[in-house]
Amino acid sequence: MTIPYWAALSLMMNGVLFIALLVIWQDKSGGGDPTVLPQANAAYATDPTSAIEPAALETQPNRRRLSYQQWVSLLGQEIETMADKNPDHLTILLGDSLSLWFPAELLPGRRIWMNQGISGEKTYTLLSRLHLLDVANVDTIFLMIGINDLIWGQSDQDVLNNYRDIMDYLATNHPDTQVVVQSILPHGAETATWESRHLLLELPNERIRAMNQSLENIADDYDAYYLELYPIFSNGEGKLRPDLTTDGLHLNREGYLVWRAAIALYSQLELP
Repeated sequence: MTIPYWAALSLMMNGVLFIALLVIWQDKSGGGDPTVLPQANAAYATDPTSAIEPAALETQPNRRRLSYQQWVSLLGQEIETMADKNPDHLTILLGDSLSLWFPAELLPGRRIWMNQGISGEKTYTLLSRLHLLDVANVDTIFLMIGINDLIWGQSDQDVLNNYRDIMDYLATNHPDTQVVVQSILPHGAETATWESRHLLLELPNERIRAMNQSLENIADDYDAYYLELYPIFSNGEGKLRPDLTTDGLHLNREGYLVWRAAIALYSQLELP
């Protein structure tokens, strides 16, 4: 039996990330070189202006009830505050709830991270708020967007058109910023417990893989970077690995550890 290309790539990438995770564990336990994968910048975890974190949401109920526009306004205030500090290597997580819930303490070091994710974000709404970044000197943007568009009925062509508009804006207004296009992750299909599971069943993971190929082409067109995450999050059937998710769509801590390892490894190997 011939092993599908994506399945073979998944096996290979899982081996690479296993090694990366061992490096992380050694770093935390003091058994490795602390310059390899240092901990996330402490200011990120303690400075309330640096990001909207899950812990902050839990302790500040009012934030949980913010409207979309209120979220945008709050993120705008946070990026302005950070811009006044003008830190070196300012790096933005840009996207939807998957980015929003990235644990601050897991983000790789050597960077000042800002989380600019919003739950439920789509490509066209993200496009409308990119101007907020213009006040800051952004070194790198890690971009993941598109799954909500697909879930809620946007056509592939509309998503790709919006994605090109996003890249156009960043290339024009942030020409010196490194943009890392991250692939869309798979979902758990029939194993999912997410409240709108029926919508996932209408979105084949094969369509997500095809979309990722298009995103890679777009990244290449704009001389941006491309980080393929799909294989390391998928099982042998191409679905989101159940050990990495809370509900078949969102990630648990183990899932974020895998993502963290991928970002850290990719940054070391590919980014200047």
